[in-house]
Amino acid sequence: GNKRQITGRMRVAREGLNCTLTGPRDGIRAWCSALRKFDGGRPRIDPETGEKLTEFAKTEFKLTDDLPPKQRFPKLHAFEVVELVNYGLAGTRAPEIGSYGGTHLEPEDYHKKMCEKDTVIIDVRNHYEANIGRFDPPEGGAKMIDPMMRKSTEFPVWLDNPETKEMLKGKQVLMYCTGGVRCERASALLKQKMETEEDTKALGIKGVYQLQGGIDKYFKKFPEGGLWRGKNYVFDKRFAHAPPAVEAVDRTKKVLHKDNGDIEVVTKSFAVRNIAADQVMGKCEACEKPWDMYRGKRRCPTCGVPSLVCRECIEADQAGIRKLGKAVRCDLCVAEDIRNKRELKERDEKKMKEYEKKLRQKLENNYVPPIQRKHAMTRKPKPNPERITRLFLKNMCAKQMDESKLLEFLQPAKVTHIQWLTDRNTGRFYGSAFIEVKSAEDAGSVLALDGLIILGRKIQIKFQRADEKDIWPIPNTKVSS
Repeated sequence: GNKRQITGRMRVAREGLNCTLTGPRDGIRAWCSALRKFDGGRPRIDPETGEKLTEFAKTEFKLTDDLPPKQRFPKLHAFEVVELVNYGLAGTRAPEIGSYGGTHLEPEDYHKKMCEKDTVIIDVRNHYEANIGRFDPPEGGAKMIDPMMRKSTEFPVWLDNPETKEMLKGKQVLMYCTGGVRCERASALLKQKMETEEDTKALGIKGVYQLQGGIDKYFKKFPEGGLWRGKNYVFDKRFAHAPPAVEAVDRTKKVLHKDNGDIEVVTKSFAVRNIAADQVMGKCEACEKPWDMYRGKRRCPTCGVPSLVCRECIEADQAGIRKLGKAVRCDLCVAEDIRNKRELKERDEKKMKEYEKKLRQKLENNYVPPIQRKHAMTRKPKPNPERITRLFLKNMCAKQMDESKLLEFLQPAKVTHIQWLTDRNTGRFYGSAFIEVKSAEDAGSVLALDGLIILGRKIQIKFQRADEKDIWPIPNTKVSS
């Protein structure tokens, strides 16, 4: 990245990469080309064609040229995460995308599907994104559904609601998001439930489809917006953007307006078509005037999502003329009558508790509690000056703990060996183990998890250097993956 002057953010997980990058035109393309050829040290050959297979050979890169220099990220930041999109479905809870993912539709086919009856469209983005722009199917076509989420972890709970299931009964289900990443996990979760849960099977859902390449690719195929209305929220320095033709008209208006200083001259000298996508969908949370630009660092004082506040209200607040107090909340908090953080926290905890209870009843012996690990991938490793790579773990759940769950909990540390400690008389695992990790840094990363909850128990971890008389690692303890 640095070699090609690339900056931006790179989320790295076991399931892949999610990157928002900026850089020179040739540099970005050279990086994309190199990634397509990357084999991760695991070269494979297609037995039928004899061609080399790589992890990112079919990756779809979304490129936008000619952005102003001020929208460039200052530096390159790569960081590991448990999930590319945090749905709370890491590890054993994650539906297998390769087995359950929805059918990918190119923009032209997705556009046609939106016009079909007995079809619903789920916007799997957060509500504050949908608030400024979304699809608007024609009358007699698909029905739009906004799950009203503040964050993606709410999606599994929403999908399990009886009201949601009633809306999906007997329908084709379309999903879309900004670039397609969130749909991968969301569609796989629904498809998994359709195959494994009787109440979801009974809904008679006629198919699950997702927009290939997301809104970004749809705009490239339908530059005037197609069935889109408003702006597309993005997680870079553009903040949001309209379809290309709409933005081109806006740029022309600004240039002519600047040159002539008279809007009447503008309309005479340039015929501006009325494009349906050029609509302001949102409104200012303070004065309620039409507004669709998220600017500044203000967030909803109740739930913390970005605040949609117009320029005049921000300037009045900064000047002390009219302050933006706690009463100025996002439209979702207003609609739900949520007035403080405590109310929201209690409500969300209640919903999650009810969801986990129903999930436990459905899955019975196959139920796996969520692993409680806050920012596990970016945790700060503990000091390890003696460079010890062997650790002792105890107080694990003897009934449910196994190799895959332990490796999931300890990632990104690379575990090479596990010695499960068992009762001498019964041979049963009693909740303790010795592990060997690849490096001293990995050991420090594992120690940072001491005291966290896994499978309902507070795990205890400490460095445990092997005694000189010990044979370590002992035979038959090497991890299988």
